[in-house]
Amino acid sequence: MGWSIRKKLIIFLMAATVLPFGTSIAITYYQTTQSLNKRFVSTNHELIKKGEEELTVYLDDVAQMSTVLYRYTPFMSVMRDGISQDFITNQEEVRRALAYLFNSRPEIEQMHIYIDKGKDSYTNYHSRISGRGKYENIFSHPYYARLHHSNDFSVIQPPHEIYSYNQQSVIPNSQKKDVLSFHNSLIDLPSDRFLGFLSIDINLSKISAIAGRLYTKDVEDLYIMDENSTIIYSSKEKDIGKRNNEKWYKDVKQRPHGEKSIEWKDKQFSGVIVYESFSAPYKDWYIVKRIPYDVLYQGARQTAIINIVIGLITLVVVLFATMAISFKITAPIKVLISNMKKVEKGELEADFDSLGNDEIGMLGRHFKRMIDQINELILREYKLELENKSSQLRVLQSQINPHFLYNAFQSIGTQALKMNAVPVYSLLTSLSNIMRYSMNMKEDIVPFEKEIKHVKAYLSLQKQRFDEQLDFHITVEKEVEEILVPKMILQPIVENCFKHGFDQQVEKAVIHIEAYLNDDDMVSISVKDNGVGVTEGHLDRIRQELFGGHIIEGKQRESIGLKNIFDRLQIYYGTQAAMSVESMEEGGFTVTIQIPRVMQKEVEHP
Repeated sequence: MGWSIRKKLIIFLMAATVLPFGTSIAITYYQTTQSLNKRFVSTNHELIKKGEEELTVYLDDVAQMSTVLYRYTPFMSVMRDGISQDFITNQEEVRRALAYLFNSRPEIEQMHIYIDKGKDSYTNYHSRISGRGKYENIFSHPYYARLHHSNDFSVIQPPHEIYSYNQQSVIPNSQKKDVLSFHNSLIDLPSDRFLGFLSIDINLSKISAIAGRLYTKDVEDLYIMDENSTIIYSSKEKDIGKRNNEKWYKDVKQRPHGEKSIEWKDKQFSGVIVYESFSAPYKDWYIVKRIPYDVLYQGARQTAIINIVIGLITLVVVLFATMAISFKITAPIKVLISNMKKVEKGELEADFDSLGNDEIGMLGRHFKRMIDQINELILREYKLELENKSSQLRVLQSQINPHFLYNAFQSIGTQALKMNAVPVYSLLTSLSNIMRYSMNMKEDIVPFEKEIKHVKAYLSLQKQRFDEQLDFHITVEKEVEEILVPKMILQPIVENCFKHGFDQQVEKAVIHIEAYLNDDDMVSISVKDNGVGVTEGHLDRIRQELFGGHIIEGKQRESIGLKNIFDRLQIYYGTQAAMSVESMEEGGFTVTIQIPRVMQKEVEHP
């Protein structure tokens, strides 16, 4: 046994609730995440763009601090001529310049100045200016060597632990920290003669303050890398000063210019990365911000969870409501099924009064009506069976032995031929054919061609009677001849033409018989005469007897033949068969039959 209506109803209503609601949640979550993603990328790109601009300005300010010395003429004279000519005065000028620059910014940790004339150097660490020192191997310092062999006037050394230039600064181990160093070449203008170097070490407090405004600590990550992928700043302090060799950063660097974000997913990180490259003079520097999906989509997930909880509550309510409704719907159906099983066993009675006023109640009422009609049909069929048996008995009682009649007709016909009475022989042949066809009780359904032959034989006999006063025309399409039809549906109609249509007022009686196939696969059969016809009132009574089922007293014999034909057509074809009768004012009567080309149901008659 398949699924019950109750189970189907529960599953259907649950599916009708879960599928749309689940789809709605999924679409809402997807649209929300996409919107959050776009908004995050746009907002954060603008934020890090402003951070990049602020950092560029700050780095430029620190890098340009050396230009202040060019406006201090006594100091520039010392750089050109060296410190030895007037040692006390010149050394004081150097100290004054170092103190001035050191106090200009609080994040400066150390400064170093190298005077090429005389190879002298001085340092200023936390406002403690060192004494004079000789720096003979100045170009052993990699960044000084880099500046000397390039056209650059300034270079930035990535974050590193602070160290003492030329061992002139005393830096306790407890105070050592990471600094960012700016190394600048000092030249004589306009001759471009090399005068020395100025180095400025700054702590990362200012950069950290700027970067701290660009991300949420412990939630997002922020990185600043130089042209060599060295991390200038990171939200993870342990990474500062190291090279960034992560795959995601390599992918960022390979992205076409103009893109501003990527989505990344690996074992270490899954989320959105927003980035911006620095402008000159810090070309190939990058500022990158990363936010995990968990943080980015937190709001969307909370909304989805709320929707899911609401959906589960709704599902429980729908489940209970569905069960209640299903019990209410299926209870009367079970009563109906129980009664159907009784009918299957032959108990043709219903044990319920009503199943309600809805569609199921209507079904119950129709079921009871059907049982009543079945009982009525069984009774009617039983009576019909008795009547058929009686009719057969009457036919048998009234029949003369057919073989005796056929032999008698043959003897008479032979005698007629001997006497050259050919017309008599033809009439006997027609009469014999009529009797054979009429008395053959084995055939109820015959090809239409046999009906036509039977009518032709009957009309041949009538032609002998009326001679020139009768004429008939039969037109039948070839494809109609093989169609199976109930026996004896045509001759009784033609016989009515002689019984009711023709009298002394008609000079010449004409009968037209036509049969053809319509476009809608229906067979149309018409019998038309030119008799006196009937009045409108008489025609209405005939139609009432035929189609209304009422026999008007005294008029039964006028339409009993048509009524029998119509009833038989209804038995074989049901409502597909139709019959119409028409009469013209100027005379004439037409009977038309419409039947399907193929008989849909077979009814056996004894």
